[in-house]
Amino acid sequence: MLKFFLSLVGAVAFVAAGTGPGAEAQQPKRGGQFNFAISAETPHYDCHGSDTYATLHFSAPFYSTLLRYNLSKFPEVEGDLAKSWAVAPDQMAYTFKLHEGVRFHDGTTLTSADIKATYDRLRNPPQGVVSNRKATFADIDTIETPDANTVIFKMKAVNSSMMDHFASPWNCVYAAKDLATDPNWPKTHINGTGPFTFVEHVKGSYVAGKRNENYFKKGLPYLDSYRGIFTLQAAAMLNAMQGGQVLAEFRGVSPAERDRMVAAMGDQLRVEESSWTLNLIVAFNVEKKPFDDVRVRRALLMAIDRWGGSVGLSRISTLRSVGGIIRPGSPFATPEAELVKLPGFSKDIAKSRAEAKRLLAEAGVPNLKFVLWNRNLAMPYTPAGIFLVDQWRRIGVEVEHVQSDTAPYLAALRAGNYVVSIDFSNLFNDDPTLSLTKYLSTTKNPLNLSRANDAEIDKLYEQQLREGDVEKRKALIRALEKRLFDQAYQQPLLWWHRIVLTHKTVMGWKMSPSHNLGADLAEVWLNQ
Repeated sequence: MLKFFLSLVGAVAFVAAGTGPGAEAQQPKRGGQFNFAISAETPHYDCHGSDTYATLHFSAPFYSTLLRYNLSKFPEVEGDLAKSWAVAPDQMAYTFKLHEGVRFHDGTTLTSADIKATYDRLRNPPQGVVSNRKATFADIDTIETPDANTVIFKMKAVNSSMMDHFASPWNCVYAAKDLATDPNWPKTHINGTGPFTFVEHVKGSYVAGKRNENYFKKGLPYLDSYRGIFTLQAAAMLNAMQGGQVLAEFRGVSPAERDRMVAAMGDQLRVEESSWTLNLIVAFNVEKKPFDDVRVRRALLMAIDRWGGSVGLSRISTLRSVGGIIRPGSPFATPEAELVKLPGFSKDIAKSRAEAKRLLAEAGVPNLKFVLWNRNLAMPYTPAGIFLVDQWRRIGVEVEHVQSDTAPYLAALRAGNYVVSIDFSNLFNDDPTLSLTKYLSTTKNPLNLSRANDAEIDKLYEQQLREGDVEKRKALIRALEKRLFDQAYQQPLLWWHRIVLTHKTVMGWKMSPSHNLGADLAEVWLNQ
């Protein structure tokens, strides 16, 4: 029942000329070069240590994963490198049989040893290696490889989200020999088993790939080659699409940009829309004064009129829905009637701002000034930053809004070189554990960029993970959310709405509620 409901809340709406690329019952055509836009350049190539779509849109075509999502039946899981699998009745062991004869791009054969090396790096990264999935795979006890095509994961404890974790698009499988040479080898090199082989990366310009003639899925990919062209400015991307220099952009555009392109391109354009498993977050560095004081953090969250802001921002940006730490409308999301009782979500903004001013005065910073650190992506980071500056001005707080390219933006967040920032929670499904991992103590999960450590949140996370009763699990999630918002370490600003534009000649790509999925391009073909 849960999977069926998730399929409904993630359903795609086709709203303009053309229909979905999966709807045309045509025989795929082979050949051609596909040019598409990537609206940010990846800071590095390593899927394991990244949480930005820029890395996946860059690297996914070169790699395979053990499992993945079937986007025609989302959120159903299917095999990628795994030919079949079995879950023990007590859920304490997962056994995967691998496709035989799979080759890395350098010609070496993939074996279970490569799967083991990949997941060992994900769950227990060597010193100097960042794994954003460390907490996700913490329940794995041992990984056994009884033969070259069998891998067995034995668990420390039952994890109700494990199959979803195995299907994560971030679990790019690396060669054991490459990791043995240098644990950080994947940051700057590419050697996968995916549908395309790496040709070149011209910084500031594009990444190029060509068909992997030895791809283990026979008949794929259809394309001869592709280029992911970096177009950091939305106007440049839209002009390039209108002129035919690029045929798609798979992250998403604003309603205004959609309307402009529909008016300009008519039936040459395909538009697909979905709610989005992505939000922007207001994060405070709790190691920096005065943001080590909960009163200061809470005051700034209480000053934000999310309900009013969602109306205006949804007209000009991809920001739309007000929600807590679980996507609004999904089964475990906090209902509005409960959400409005939490700090930062009241609809009585005048009362909230009066309390915010009182808290700042009590904390000894009635005339607070600080820098808001933000990413320089026009959609939706820039309007979000402008909105926050205005909201805080209304309680007498002076804010300088500083934006940066993706790589230095992320580097500063990771290093703690900020006081207040716009962060993001980049999810690929509505699994509660995936959503909550972001808020674990930073000692347990480097994705918690507030640098907060909270044993109570960690305890509630662990309890909900093991709880089989849905209603009891919801109660634990609500308790975790309340603790997080009471302490005001970080908090969602708004959830996004996804609008994807493709030229009508682009076929075989599948829409989903996550821009992290469907990025390998294996089934994309050009009807021209």
